[in-house]
Amino acid sequence: MEACGASHFWGREIGKLGHEVRLIPPAYVKPFVKRQRNDAADAEAIFEAALRPTMRFVPVKIEETQGAAMVFRVRELLIRQRTQAIKALHGHLAEFGQIVPQGAASAAGLIAIVEDPDSGCLPMPSPR
Repeated sequence: MEACGASHFWGREIGKLGHEVRLIPPAYVKPFVKRQRNDAADAEAIFEAALRPTMRFVPVKIEETQGAAMVFRVRELLIRQRTQAIKALHGHLAEFGQIVPQGAASAAGLIAIVEDPDSGCLPMPSPR
């Protein structure tokens, strides 16, 4: 089977039925596709690639390994999004002359400046 998003789940499920599951990285399958990519051509290419004696396979991940990797990736994503939001606030406030210290520690001060309508730091939108 070609390794993809849900292949580890399906590999575990098929393995429970007693089948030997071997996952092939997509980059190793691609040279065997002879025509347009579709399900039939992909299946033929995977079959051909799996027959090669030198083909390297990817082991099916257990749920605990996948869960730990997911937690790590989500944490990294949240950190990047937090950094992106803080940098955007810094940039927007700098356009109005509000210079505040960099870093996540100053985020509470940034939010307070934006939320306080009486601070006079930001112009209030005019009612339409």
